[in-house]
Amino acid sequence: MNKKEIKALRRPFLKELFRNNKFNLAMTVLAALFGAAAELVISWLIKEVADLISGECPYGFGTLLLVAGGAFALFGLGWMLDSTFLSEFRAKAMKQYREYVFDRLLEKGIQAFSGENSALYISALSNDVNTIEADFIGKLQNTIQVGIAFVGALGLMLWCSPLLTLIAIGFSLLPIVVSVVLGNKAAIAEKNLSNQKERYTGMLKDALTGFSVIKSFKAEKSMAKLHDHSNADVAEASKKRTKVNVLVGYSSGIAGAILQFGVFFVAAALALSGKGITAGTAIVFVQLLNYVLGPIQAFPTFFAGMMSANSLIDKLAQALNKNVSEEGGQIPPRLTEGISVRDLAFAYEEGKPVLCDVDMELRAGGCYALVGGSGSGKSTILNLLMASSKNYQGKILYDGKELKTVSASSLYDLVSMIQQNVFVFNSTIRNNITMFSDFPEEEIDRAVRLSGLKKLIDEKGADYLCGENGSGLSGGERQRISIARALLRKTPVLFVDEATASLDAETSFGVLDAILKLEGYTRVIVTHDLDENILRRCTGLFALKNGAVSEQGTFDDLMARKGYFYSLFTVSQS
Repeated sequence: MNKKEIKALRRPFLKELFRNNKFNLAMTVLAALFGAAAELVISWLIKEVADLISGECPYGFGTLLLVAGGAFALFGLGWMLDSTFLSEFRAKAMKQYREYVFDRLLEKGIQAFSGENSALYISALSNDVNTIEADFIGKLQNTIQVGIAFVGALGLMLWCSPLLTLIAIGFSLLPIVVSVVLGNKAAIAEKNLSNQKERYTGMLKDALTGFSVIKSFKAEKSMAKLHDHSNADVAEASKKRTKVNVLVGYSSGIAGAILQFGVFFVAAALALSGKGITAGTAIVFVQLLNYVLGPIQAFPTFFAGMMSANSLIDKLAQALNKNVSEEGGQIPPRLTEGISVRDLAFAYEEGKPVLCDVDMELRAGGCYALVGGSGSGKSTILNLLMASSKNYQGKILYDGKELKTVSASSLYDLVSMIQQNVFVFNSTIRNNITMFSDFPEEEIDRAVRLSGLKKLIDEKGADYLCGENGSGLSGGERQRISIARALLRKTPVLFVDEATASLDAETSFGVLDAILKLEGYTRVIVTHDLDENILRRCTGLFALKNGAVSEQGTFDDLMARKGYFYSLFTVSQS
């Protein structure tokens, strides 16, 4: 992507930080204005008091005290506005940003994470959000205040001495150059740290998900090495980021010191040479230079923070722009004729076909089983039927409507999938069945009864907490929750992908039996379990081999042919 395209992707994310938040920001700006005005008045007072001592001030002592009181009143007003609106601005900005990112995340396709790293999004909504808040939003108000103070100080300096002001501007060029150069370096360092944190998050996720495998294979030491290596990468990236930030800080400080000393030295020389510079003017320039130094010291860190935030947002925006569910035509949420698969070919990588010339006719209301060895293409077919990719050749037709022309949301009103890995939220059984939506009680009761969950609910109750990812339930109970979810949605097409692969024989039969008993549904089952009692009840079987349909027919038909399916079945029974 070119820079213009990346900026276009970034723009809506930045807008979320300020959407319906401009009043809060305006109040913080007003607070900054009051604070800056008060600081400038105090600086002016220092000049006038110094000139009063030398007898060159036109104002009386009482007048100066009255002005000082007004300056402190401005400080109070600024504090009141900041304490009310600054926290509201920051909290609302980050709340809206997180909500927008998560909403965009939910727009991705159903199979988006089969080829994407979910750790990127976890890191973006945790580590990166914290960085954006601290280095960009958190510094915004202070930068605005020092910016206002800078403009006011520059105006006051011009009023006091245009010549000395021009000299100060000349000395200011050095800090500005430092700001621009080091800001880019800081952004690169921040992005590198974000990438390392993303990898570390992914490693932790893998370790916790596969904890039982690590323990059973006694791989603790190997995983500890992987962790330590990833942790060391994060520490190294953090060290480099810190070094750059220290360089930014010290470089800005040195450049600011050169500015302050240089201007003060010139002011003293002009005062001694009788060029119209009073002692008060020299003193006030020293004071005002603090407000010139403020932006010079604040802008490099703010600029670096803004660049860092932009780089993190750009990385996220580009990722969220991939695998988005594309819109298409609407189809009715019913299947009257069936699903036709014609000359279907597909490859995840060019030159490595996974499916080749697959033909299938799945009549509405039927129950079909896809069987075959590992890697034969069974799950890929189901995923394509769920619109995981449109990069296939051939045709997939739902009642004669080509799937590529159908919107994802419309398809999901027609089909549901039950997979091997069922995710169960740490909530009640009821919430996991309804997915936190409202349904009539009779529909929930029907889904519970047909899925075989009634016994579980009678024993534990619908308000039983399932635990993290269903840790309080057995594998069979989690699968039945998955079936109940699909039944409650009342989608007429049900895909079942190796739903019983990790279950014992008795539980596996019970789950498949519950699916086969469903009437009025079109069911397509991918199964490794060649149970004759199950397969005989299917309308048709498709035996896949090397990405192609080797045989198709009823159980008795395929057994009578004594071909590929016969061999699979015979081996499975031995």
